[in-house]
Amino acid sequence: MPHVVTLIAGDGIGNEVTDACVRIINAAGVDIEWDRQLAGLKAVEVLGVSLPESTLDSIRKNRVALKGPTTTPISAGHKSANVMIRRELDLYASVRPVKSVAGVKSRYDDVDLLIVRENTEGLYSGLEEVISPEKVICLKVVTKKASERIAHTAFQLARKYNRKLVTVAHKANILKKGDGLFLNTAMQVAQSYPEIKVNDVIIDAMCMKLVTDPTQFEVMLMQNLYGDIVSDLCAGLVGGLGLVPGANLGYDNLAVFEAVHGSAPDIAGKNCANPLAMLKSAIMMLEHLGESVAARKIAQAIDQVLQNTSIRTVDLGGRASTSEFTDALIAEIS
Repeated sequence: MPHVVTLIAGDGIGNEVTDACVRIINAAGVDIEWDRQLAGLKAVEVLGVSLPESTLDSIRKNRVALKGPTTTPISAGHKSANVMIRRELDLYASVRPVKSVAGVKSRYDDVDLLIVRENTEGLYSGLEEVISPEKVICLKVVTKKASERIAHTAFQLARKYNRKLVTVAHKANILKKGDGLFLNTAMQVAQSYPEIKVNDVIIDAMCMKLVTDPTQFEVMLMQNLYGDIVSDLCAGLVGGLGLVPGANLGYDNLAVFEAVHGSAPDIAGKNCANPLAMLKSAIMMLEHLGESVAARKIAQAIDQVLQNTSIRTVDLGGRASTSEFTDALIAEIS
């Protein structure tokens, strides 16, 4: 029986990178029936809302989705489809592996980080109140329940991937109650995992330490906004957002795998987008589905193709189009 997976192309370059993934997954021999749905600006244009109920229903039914980048207007306009998907489906854990890519030159050669981000509350709760034309209040929500379950996720992933250290990022020196609750809860959870070391770092100091020496971290546990910022910072350590995947996890194996970069409307339709972030997210999806052999086959093909500097997309210093890069991966898999 084929796997049934919700596929959300998204906006901008979304169609190009998702189509590349579909072709490559098919070449790897995985039988998937794609349930195509809309989200983001395209959904607004077609259906009038950024996240149709039909898309949520599809993900609930299929339990797994692969999602391309969506466009969110700045300051005004429709709400973020990304945030709404996570909140509506209670996808409380954002998991973003950041690892050096063989053949891609970057400042560091040995980065291997796992960012575990609370995905449903914090400053992204969307609780904003206009007090006057000159004053707006934004509420940061921190609960023990959400802090506890994301902490367990971080330590469970550390155990699963044989990581020896979990670092809790916070600003509890200033936000003593909110960040204090998150930090204290994480430290309590850590007692259930005695084989794993735990420490804590103030978030601004963590950013400095990351760009100085990222090897001092393994698993990093943090709240929503901090995780959003730090995951992009870490992507810069290995060559950019075009090279790193993302997963949003909930209860009962509910999972949405997504490229974490933007929709890049300026290059949409030009056949020059790098599909690797989307493809690496698809590799995580395949592992989630139990298709580990195909996942390894695709990962190995990526490593092999990137050794050839002439077969790279523009962002990696090459001249290959999206379709040419995809063809090279398929040839390697075959």
